[in-house]
Amino acid sequence: MSTILDNFQKKKDWLFCIDSDGCAMDTMDIKHIRCFGPCMVDEWGLSQWKAPILDRWNDINLYTMTRGINRFKGLAMALKEIHEQYCDIEGIEALQRWVAESPELSNPALEKAIEENDNVCLKKALSWSRKVNESINALSFDEKKPFDGVKEALAYANQFGDVAIVSSANRQAVDEEWGRYGLLDHVDIILAQDVGSKAFCIQELLKKGYDKDKVLMTGDAPGDKDAAEKNGVYYYPILVRREKESWEEFVGAAVGKLVDGSYGGDYQQQKLKEFTENLK
Repeated sequence: MSTILDNFQKKKDWLFCIDSDGCAMDTMDIKHIRCFGPCMVDEWGLSQWKAPILDRWNDINLYTMTRGINRFKGLAMALKEIHEQYCDIEGIEALQRWVAESPELSNPALEKAIEENDNVCLKKALSWSRKVNESINALSFDEKKPFDGVKEALAYANQFGDVAIVSSANRQAVDEEWGRYGLLDHVDIILAQDVGSKAFCIQELLKKGYDKDKVLMTGDAPGDKDAAEKNGVYYYPILVRREKESWEEFVGAAVGKLVDGSYGGDYQQQKLKEFTENLK
């Protein structure tokens, strides 16, 4: 059976890979602030310490170098600190062990782990994850918008190169969110979590004949930078809390530098430094 990658053909010499949540779509903050963190407080009965716990959840998942971390890894980190600073988290060792050892961190993988280990923390983690999904699905489309300048940036980049969404988000969510705001008009292929990791998606796209120095991964989290570096392609960061300015520079400088061959060297190092300093 052919896949979306099998059917995709390179049309232009340059390739722009674009992440979705927190990069093109202003959805990461609202999902963590309204869904992930509050659902953890509710699931574990942490309302007594709600404010500092939610602040720390947001630090882990939004504002430091663990931004974009897998939800279960972020949960294990937060609960470990809560266990040490606020109250006992029963069975936390089993969750930490599963997060460290499981080859897949997802709801189905956690369900299988619970079948083998009837652990209260694992069961609460699954309940939390399901409630997070329900809470995210309940957000209105008006609360899940692209950042200012994204549509114009995609249209501009698409004049010079192919545009690929490379995201770990749910495919249906990407289709709906990008489609609602007309962003798919400037996209040549959608590679979401059902296709594979971001590093894998870039690797497979390179097999279509792109030169590595003509490929740019645009993202907001360390995982996006890592996916670019694993494949030897350039990385352009959308800086947290400076998203509008980042997209303006994408149009004003980054695209042109990629196309004229001057992206590497000083400019790439400058962007990597800005990215790291912004998430400290």
